[in-house]
Amino acid sequence: MKIAIIGAGGKAGSAIYRDALARNHDVTAIVRSIERARAVLGSDVVALEKDSFELTAEDLQEFDAVVNAVAFASAEGNQHVVLAQHLVSVAASGTPRLVFILGAGSLFAGSDRHHFIEDIRQAPGSDEWIAIPENQLKELHYLESVNTADWVGISPQASFIEGGATTPVVGTDEIMFASDGESHTTTGTLAVAILDELENPTRRRVRFTVGDE
Repeated sequence: MKIAIIGAGGKAGSAIYRDALARNHDVTAIVRSIERARAVLGSDVVALEKDSFELTAEDLQEFDAVVNAVAFASAEGNQHVVLAQHLVSVAASGTPRLVFILGAGSLFAGSDRHHFIEDIRQAPGSDEWIAIPENQLKELHYLESVNTADWVGISPQASFIEGGATTPVVGTDEIMFASDGESHTTTGTLAVAILDELENPTRRRVRFTVGDE
């Protein structure tokens, strides 16, 4: 499978890139800096140096799947929605399949099934970065209105941390808890869940979630 990973130099993107390579897929890193990509992913990385907002249908048409693993600073939180809109517009024919990494804020929590972002807002200092989960929720709402592009979304659990893969525990739209009683997803676990879905598609135009075992 030919897979492109936008933002492959980041913590999520690099984990997905490495797992895709380990599964013998043909992987391209789409990055703003080839030098950074080489530093993170190795000197033999196959990369397309281009701003994600400048990607065209011609850039993406050779791929079976494109994973959007771009992370934005809080001040640029609204760019989550803008980039999703751009990628949908250039892949409206259904090829390639688009994968969006969404936040945990859009998951449901508690017996009343409130959005977890309501809990996030109560965290000390959250006003400094709350724009990220708020806009990822808006991104999900936007994607749910899309019936042209072939997309799937995935949310990590409450704590998204760098680390190796555990056995993925897959859910639909709720906060889940690992065997240690905490809600978390490592970058490795997220990567496994994404590649599993790409290799054996079971979801279309929906969001699902994955947590650590």
